[in-house]
Amino acid sequence: MTPVEFRRHIHRHPELSFEEYQTAQFIEASLKAEGISCRRIAGTGVLAKIEGRGDVTRAIVLRADIDALPITECTGLDYDSVNEGVMHACGHDVHAAVLYGALQKLNASRDFEGTIFGIFQPGEECNPGGASKVLAEKPFEGYNVVAVVGNHTDSTLEVGQIGLCAGSFMASNDELRFYVRGKGGHGAMRDKLNDTVAAAANIVTEVNRINGSELVLSIGKIVAEGATNIIPDLVYMEGTMRTFDASLRKQIWEQIYQIAAQVDKNFGTTTEVDINHGYPTVVNSAHLTDLASTLAAEHYQAIELTKRYTAEDFGFYTEQYPSLFYRLGVGTNAGRSHSATFAPDERAIDVGVDFMATLAVKIE
Repeated sequence: MTPVEFRRHIHRHPELSFEEYQTAQFIEASLKAEGISCRRIAGTGVLAKIEGRGDVTRAIVLRADIDALPITECTGLDYDSVNEGVMHACGHDVHAAVLYGALQKLNASRDFEGTIFGIFQPGEECNPGGASKVLAEKPFEGYNVVAVVGNHTDSTLEVGQIGLCAGSFMASNDELRFYVRGKGGHGAMRDKLNDTVAAAANIVTEVNRINGSELVLSIGKIVAEGATNIIPDLVYMEGTMRTFDASLRKQIWEQIYQIAAQVDKNFGTTTEVDINHGYPTVVNSAHLTDLASTLAAEHYQAIELTKRYTAEDFGFYTEQYPSLFYRLGVGTNAGRSHSATFAPDERAIDVGVDFMATLAVKIE
């Protein structure tokens, strides 16, 4: 099976995070048909293993995510989704195909030092992230992991362009939820109530003051089920927090709690703050980035990128091992990811396969 055929099958049969049952079965069957050893991991993920020469405890890990999004596809492709309301709109089908093709090449030659693992990872699109579940099983215990490598499609880059950024590349992400409770009532009788709406508005205002050059904090949902003359007993809010600094991240968590406590003191409300700790920052090894940049420049085109506030659970790998996460150009006509019309140029798959397999062999 070619990587393109592999991709089209996965694209046609997308499954949501941690529901990738048929996807995992297909991946397992495809790998075994190639003579590649594999097993399940993190429930609906697949872990492949290929041993080369020399010290087999030396390991390189290649990773792709395999979950889809709750989006109804509108691409009109011959192989569009048969699962109503579910679509590979973020390129995870391409990621999986690139990894599959790279493993095919590496298995055919076995011309590398040590062991190569391939993670077809579930659940990247939602907390707690499939990467955390993979690592919780300690699959690399007893191995010296010298690199973990992953990639992501990028429709701002043309086919043949590889986007790279050393150091902090993608932000950590935390989900914020606020439950502002008080004694609601008639809006004309303010002396007999706690204004939960005004309290919530103050929290939004104060939280937004925290934003800075290394921090993004936004409240995107506010639910106050009152009326023109009714203040509700409860106002519910949701938001997101992104940063590149682990110590700053923890400092801001505490600051958010302090803001809520001060607002409660001022308004007589009681606010429950729920911070769902998400993915850590993706931090790329300078050594691996330099190697990848040189390799990309020799065979394709290396594009220097700046850090971005989007998040990726690949950050869990970068916390434990030397790692590299790069962007794979899929053509500027592919459209916007996370949209119903996202359609990567499939020529990018061959580029991705060649680059990932070559990089795996070159890592020292």
